[in-house]
Amino acid sequence: MKVGFTALALFDAPFDRIMQRAFEDRFDVIEVLCEGAYLPRHALRNVSQFEIASQYDIELTIHSPTVDLNPASVNVGIREETTKQLTETVDLAAAINASTITTHPGYVKRINDRLTRRSLDLALHSLEKWANYAADVGIAPAIENMPRNAKYFCTDVMQHKFFIETCGTSATIDVGHAHTNNAVIDFLEAGFPVAYYHVSDNDGQRDLHLPIGEGTIDWTQLKGINKAIIEVNDYTAVKASRDHLVQDT
Repeated sequence: MKVGFTALALFDAPFDRIMQRAFEDRFDVIEVLCEGAYLPRHALRNVSQFEIASQYDIELTIHSPTVDLNPASVNVGIREETTKQLTETVDLAAAINASTITTHPGYVKRINDRLTRRSLDLALHSLEKWANYAADVGIAPAIENMPRNAKYFCTDVMQHKFFIETCGTSATIDVGHAHTNNAVIDFLEAGFPVAYYHVSDNDGQRDLHLPIGEGTIDWTQLKGINKAIIEVNDYTAVKASRDHLVQDT
């Protein structure tokens, strides 16, 4: 199993420092979180900072920006800005030779049947367009499942499968998100193509992003997974989580 971590754990650190820490601590993958200093439109102006990655045998993946964005928005301005930033994320991935981009499926701002159907159609259209652009430049697109929340798409296996099949992507399976929906086994046994797994712990109710071993997930269920990105916010907790994950799987 290849194990990596989200750059959120070293948020706003210079990229060369992130790479050095990953190398020293023998991680296989870094997921670049495209927020803050790594927002694609900013990072593309300083793409030379990523050239150091060629000196290491460490895979790069990217998590698209999601804060205040929504590919399912019925507000055309928000949806167009989301599409623009997703496109810029593909451009950044191509520039730094990242293998995969993960993004979120979107959400319904106000729940009613008509708006939900409209938002679903808009999300599928937006993400299919993004996925086609990514595939055209050789980047693998992936859509992530979401934690328990009536407004989110892809909280269950069937809808997640519908999204990835309709949009032509693989899945990023967030184990913590699945746990809040009492669906870890369902997602692990879904049978659709998986790019990698986001791993963090929680209490089964809230998406807490706890270090592995501090929540209620049975990590022995993950035996045989191919690639895991530890998604906790503190680098010391990342290393402790890796130890638990390797021991349990």
